[in-house]
Amino acid sequence: MPNLDRKLTLYGLTMIAVGSCIGSGIFVTPYAVVQAAPHHGYALLAWVLGGAIALTGALTFAELGGLFPKAGGVYVFLKEAYGELAGFLYGWVILLVINTGALAALGIAMAEYLSYFFPFAYREKIGLAIVVIVGLTAFNIFGVGASQWLSNVFTALKLLAIAGIIVVGLLFFEPGKVALQFDLAVNAPARPAGALLLALIGVLWSFGGWHHASYLAGEAIEPRRTVPRAMVLGALIVTLTYVLANLGYMLLLPLDAIANTTRVAGEAVGQVFSFGGKLMAVAIAISIFGTIGIYTMSAPRIYFAMARDGIFFRQLAEVHPRFHTPVAAMLLQAGWAIVLLLAWGAFAELITYVTFMDIAFMALGGFSVFIFRRKLPHTERPYRTWGYPVVPGIFVLISSAFVVNTLIERPMQALAGLGLLALGVLVFFLFKRFGTRTEQAG
Repeated sequence: MPNLDRKLTLYGLTMIAVGSCIGSGIFVTPYAVVQAAPHHGYALLAWVLGGAIALTGALTFAELGGLFPKAGGVYVFLKEAYGELAGFLYGWVILLVINTGALAALGIAMAEYLSYFFPFAYREKIGLAIVVIVGLTAFNIFGVGASQWLSNVFTALKLLAIAGIIVVGLLFFEPGKVALQFDLAVNAPARPAGALLLALIGVLWSFGGWHHASYLAGEAIEPRRTVPRAMVLGALIVTLTYVLANLGYMLLLPLDAIANTTRVAGEAVGQVFSFGGKLMAVAIAISIFGTIGIYTMSAPRIYFAMARDGIFFRQLAEVHPRFHTPVAAMLLQAGWAIVLLLAWGAFAELITYVTFMDIAFMALGGFSVFIFRRKLPHTERPYRTWGYPVVPGIFVLISSAFVVNTLIERPMQALAGLGLLALGVLVFFLFKRFGTRTEQAG
């Protein structure tokens, strides 16, 4: 049986980590952050804190990536720590809702931004989203080298677009027009801590994705070293990018203007250039396109790893003899994403409801660092989590707090997520009984 090619470099993996995070969030969510924390200093502090939380996660998962440099990433960590059922349920939720739902939502979002130029009808937007998902899946089938090139190009374009916003803000900032207030003691929100916690909801949503680099460990050069470094570097780059981008917005727009628009990038650049809105629409469409490209490449490695472990359809463990990519796993994901797109009205709310499960699994993944320190104390670790046990403890506590808050504040999300997990348990035992174990992934 052919194996996956090890072609991903540290730079390529870092661009995957960065590109997985930067989709449409940084161009849209600043309004929610400013609404929650209507103060320049506190709003920027929320983005800094979000970056710090993402970094604690990256530092934690870096040790896991060095310990288990296999295709599937988080799936492997969960399986090794808690057993096959935990790993399967993670892959089950990723396939059924989280990643495919994200692909469907990103496809529609890209079509929405392109409708700035072309008056697409609803069906045409769905059709365009399907074409993009199918086209990028097909491109990624041609080898991980091609996928790496695509990720490098479009992630670079994203960073250039955001750099442009920052430069425009610095060059055209008018102190008399926009009064900045960074002193946290002046005009602070009535409940600063509560404002920051509320602001973090949109911030953390925008930071999600850096762990996608771990999914591709089976195709990385020297994965024990490159995968941990890529996740940490990715989190650092995204944090710096997000903080500076928001500073750029603040230099160009009054705070109340940011709080009342979901097109903050276009509004900001539009203060200087009349074509700013159209320019940012193109930039956001390009950014989303790049993220779809990464998602169609990365997550199928989870289903591939599950199949090789004998707990999912064995056909998904097949590797293309020429291109050395998990074609069946990639096609399955694309097919289900298309199903979600065709039934978007029925599934959109469900997808929103169960994505909190992703955070729950990330918390379990972070906690596995403590488990492996006890179970495998003498195993070689190319990277050991800096600040252990405080750093992984912070990540696990904050992630768990968000999950608990969701269970309390939005019980419908809990019911949808628990129902999906219950179905996954049933499917798991069916595969355990009737599935055929194939060769283990190396």
